[in-house]
Amino acid sequence: MTGILPVKKPAGFTSFDVIGKLRGVVKTRKIGHSGTLDPMATGVLPLFFGGATKCCDILPNEDKRYVADIKFGIVTDTQDTTGCVLEEKESHVSKKEFEHVISGFIGRQMQTPPMYSAVKINGRPLYDLAREGKTIERAQKEIEVYDIKLLEFDEHAQIARIEVSCGKGTFIRTLINDMGEKLGCGASMSALERTMAAGFDISECYTIGDIEEMMREGTFEEHLMPVERLFEGLPRLVLSDFDKRLYRSGVPLELEKRGWGGIPGNIAVFDKEGMLLGISFMDEEENELKLRKMLNTDK
Repeated sequence: MTGILPVKKPAGFTSFDVIGKLRGVVKTRKIGHSGTLDPMATGVLPLFFGGATKCCDILPNEDKRYVADIKFGIVTDTQDTTGCVLEEKESHVSKKEFEHVISGFIGRQMQTPPMYSAVKINGRPLYDLAREGKTIERAQKEIEVYDIKLLEFDEHAQIARIEVSCGKGTFIRTLINDMGEKLGCGASMSALERTMAAGFDISECYTIGDIEEMMREGTFEEHLMPVERLFEGLPRLVLSDFDKRLYRSGVPLELEKRGWGGIPGNIAVFDKEGMLLGISFMDEEENELKLRKMLNTDK
């Protein structure tokens, strides 16, 4: 059993809860995921089964898209409405004012990870320390927000809904918290749905109930997507049978000898039958095809 299935995570589940549930449903322990979602969040959670788990740390597309609900005038310790309220303020944010603030959060920027997060400090997740009542200094990280769209705004209720397209490592609740600081009234995230991750759209996702039905019908493996789907956007390199044997044995392949070169970044390496062998890159300084990950999807 090898392949990928985009799952629609329900609210109240951690990403690991979903994996734990599906290990029992699918009768396999070899399941991985490509990025955590908070328990309150719903949406796209790509799951990797069997040999596909090797791909979790080499995804070429780590961009994500979210739809988030915002409540102005409230600040919590978790930066969302599931947390303890730290401060409440009278809020009179106008649509025009919010649109102006949104524009300042598009692009590359520095963000401080929240205390209630899975980011690890000295091997411990920050949320463990937060639950002990501790707050520690966290290094800022550069993130990139490609676009923010205002989907809904209710000036009377002081709530809004936004769509955020961003790169890896962006905390949406922190983005909203920082917007609230900029507005001077505070803001917390009241709902979050991830609508795209690892190139999978929410329209492609299956629910846990769907997967249970697949198992009853014996069609689960038919729905698994091949790992090749993840690397469709990468340049392809097709090896001869001789080079395939060398590649799979870990023998360096010389670029100049084979007339290879000039391709920057990662390359998807295939054999003549169209099987994905691994992900590599061309190191022209050392004149070698360097391996990033051997996939061996036929095993």
